[in-house]
Order: sequence, then C-alpha cells, then structure tokens
Amino acid sequence: MERSVLLENSQQRIQEILQTKLVKTIAEVSEKTNTRAFLIGGSVRDLVLDRPCKDLDFVVEGSGITFAKAVANQLGQKKVTVFKNFGTAMFKFNDMDVEFVGARRESYRRESRKPIVEDGTIKDDQERRDFSINTLALDLSKNNFGAFIDPFNGLQHLKEKLIITPLNPDITYSDDPLRMMRAIRFSAQLGFFIDGNSFDAIIKNAKRIRIVSMERISDELNKIILSPKPSVGFKLLMRSGLLQEIFPEMVLLSGTETKKGRSHKDNFLHTLEVLDNVAENSKDLWLRWAAILHDIAKPATKRFDKKVGWTFHGHEDRGARMVPEIFRRLKLPLDHKMKYVQKLV
Repeated sequence: MERSVLLENSQQRIQEILQTKLVKTIAEVSEKTNTRAFLIGGSVRDLVLDRPCKDLDFVVEGSGITFAKAVANQLGQKKVTVFKNFGTAMFKFNDMDVEFVGARRESYRRESRKPIVEDGTIKDDQERRDFSINTLALDLSKNNFGAFIDPFNGLQHLKEKLIITPLNPDITYSDDPLRMMRAIRFSAQLGFFIDGNSFDAIIKNAKRIRIVSMERISDELNKIILSPKPSVGFKLLMRSGLLQEIFPEMVLLSGTETKKGRSHKDNFLHTLEVLDNVAENSKDLWLRWAAILHDIAKPATKRFDKKVGWTFHGHEDRGARMVPEIFRRLKLPLDHKMKYVQKLV
C-alpha cells in the first residue's frame, strides 16, 4: 500500500519498537513455535499518531497464554499474570505493560454485550474490533516483519481523522453498546470526526446502552471529561441521545425560557463553558466534575419573579445535596472525592 505522510512521520518510532529486545524475542518465539504474532490495536494507533504508549498488545494465532509464557521465559521474566477466562496473559517488561491474547471471533446475544468467543485468525480478530483505527496490526513473522496488516483502511482514516466501524455500524453498536461511548470518547480525545452513518447508528441504538454496566459507562464518561476539550464529547452525547440515558440531570440544564420579555441563559452550554475553562487550567478529574455539577440544581429551583425575572435561589445548596445520589447512581466513588465535589458545588 502507499505509505501516507502520517506513516512516514511515525516510521522512526515504529522502527524503535520493532528493534526492541521484547519485540525481537516475540518474533523469535513466533518463528520457533510456528505461531503468527502481531502487535495490534491501540498500541499501533498511538505509535502512528506519535502519542504516549504505555502498553503493547499482541495477538497470536493460537494460545495467547502459552505464547506469553514462552516469551516471558526467554526474557527471564518470572511473573506472568494469567486470565484464563479471557485467554489473556500479561507481564511487565522494563516500563511497559505487555499483553498477549489468542486471535478470536465473536458473536453476540441481543440481551448481553458479553460475546460468545471462538478461536480465530488475525482477520477474524480485526473484524471484531470497534473502529478501523483500532484494527491496525504489525506482522511480526520472519518473512513479513514490520508489515502493516490494514484491511479496513485504518491508516487512511487516521490521516482523515475519521472514526468509522470496520463492519456495519448498526451491528457493531447493537452488539456492544459501550462502543458508542468509545466512539465519542475517541472523538473528544483525538479531535476526530465520527462518520455520518456511524453517528446515525449511535442515535438509533442509544437506548441499548442500558444493557451496559454503569461502571463501564462511567469509565468512558470520565475519559471524555479528561479530554482536552470535554464540551466536544458532551455535545455529541447530547446529540446522540446517550446523555439522556446515562445522565438525565445534565440534560435538564439545556434550553432557555422567555417570559414577559425576560430570558435566562442556557445552563447546559454555560456548564460546558465552565468545564472547558477548568480543563484549560487543571487535569484534576474531580475539579472537572465540580464544574459539571455546579449548576445541576438550577432546573429544580427555577422560578419567575415579576420584579427581578428568573431566579434560581438555593440552587447551590440543593445541588450539593444532589451530588451523593448522582455519584451513587453513576457508580463514582463516595469517599473524599465525592465530598470534595460536593463542597465545591
């Protein structure tokens, strides 16, 4: 395939990874055991984008656990953490978290986002992934070492800053609704656009988010909040209908009302402005949550006074009292972090 400017700019970093003792050892084990191995997913995406990469993910056509143990043994790594139920194994090497999994194909039941998993090929494994930019793989076999396996044009989509599913987006999001949150999270984190058909499928499947555990939803929500400009993610959550499902209190902030020629501001947009301002000055997640919740009780305290216009008396006190319940429902910590947010509100 034709090498893009994006790829050329990141070639040095990719070559550095390929020449590490870890990757060379994986290639040796791959040849010795006749097992195809690949560096895959977010690891490759971040290398191409020249983003920090704290962990490396490898897929093998065979047992990920057996392969991981063989690599660890050759590297002199004694501690290998095995997750039998998931067919994965991981260990630390230098300052990197290294994970191995066997290639697999997945099928889903409508009432659950937990797939039925079978052994598969690299092609099967790439097809099951959420977005084309996360399907990228680097072949580590001797005869094809360092070659890109890119069946869904992930490199081109990285260049175009486009989030698009490898297969039909309606099926992709219905099978695993958490992917809708991930699409919006990547859009906010990377400054990428969500493909139009993909976003339409998110709108169509928004209610399917109800089958996902709140812990997983909140994990993605926190990543959106920690993005460089969180308002981007929240506007997409609102437009898609996901915010109504996961955080209805925030949706109630949206809109304005006019009476006798007097209007109040849109408290949803105001909240996002405050959130972005905080994000420019601090990476503290809980300070950002305080920004999100600082006016959360305005809809409940809104009144119209003929003399002074719109009032929101006591919204700060009522808002503070709402914080524990919101944190409880969203499965956020109820410890000193919640108390900190509550006090700021």
